[in-house]
Amino acid sequence: MLTDDENITDIQFAVQYILKDPVDYLFTNRRPEDTVLQAAESAFREIVGKSKMDFVLYEGREQIAVAAQTLMQQILDRYKTGISISKVTMQNAQPPEQVQAAFDDAVRAKQDLERQKNEGQAYFNDVVPKARGTASRLTEEANGYRQSVIANAEGEAARFRQILVEYNKAPGVTRERLYLDTIQQILSSVAKILIDAKAGSNLLYLPLDKIIQMSTAIAQPEGQASSAPSRVTEPPPAPDAGARSRDALRGRERGERP
Repeated sequence: MLTDDENITDIQFAVQYILKDPVDYLFTNRRPEDTVLQAAESAFREIVGKSKMDFVLYEGREQIAVAAQTLMQQILDRYKTGISISKVTMQNAQPPEQVQAAFDDAVRAKQDLERQKNEGQAYFNDVVPKARGTASRLTEEANGYRQSVIANAEGEAARFRQILVEYNKAPGVTRERLYLDTIQQILSSVAKILIDAKAGSNLLYLPLDKIIQMSTAIAQPEGQASSAPSRVTEPPPAPDAGARSRDALRGRERGERP
């Protein structure tokens, strides 16, 4: 049989029928069995001729059998054969033997295509939600960072406006206060300070970390001293630092003498 997409297919089917009117069966038609055969072939050729090849070979077998049974019954009733079709079974449908190998290759290629499509869809379903979640997270983080920056900027602007009001009232006091606050913030995070001496190019070295340790040790109550006396050992100053300190002190003494 020729399908709607111009492919040839071989079909095997079986037809079961019963007699519903013996008079019509015996006297109206000369060969009612041949009539059933011809009606079945005509019905199948008409239905298969309106169907695609894949539909005939795979998913459409049951539908083709049901449609063929209905069409056969209409033909037999029109010829008054006295026959009632009880069941039509489509047993087999395949391409001709001469092109069976090529058709099998085409079927396998189609199956591979469907498999790859399913794998691609599965990969899509796995990757796209993750990418969307990551994009959403980054967007939320960016929005949070934007809000934080805006809030900090607004706070700094408000603080600057308040300082400006106080500065306009007392410029000298405000400058001194800002300078002291800045120096306190800087010195609280460092352990060593180098001060440029005004009398010359020598530098004064102030080991603040050691001074803080000594102050802490002296401030401890004597009654809470441990059984083992704690001693604060101070590492010897670097030669260059000591020399610089002595030179600076000598320069100061010379400057104080008349």
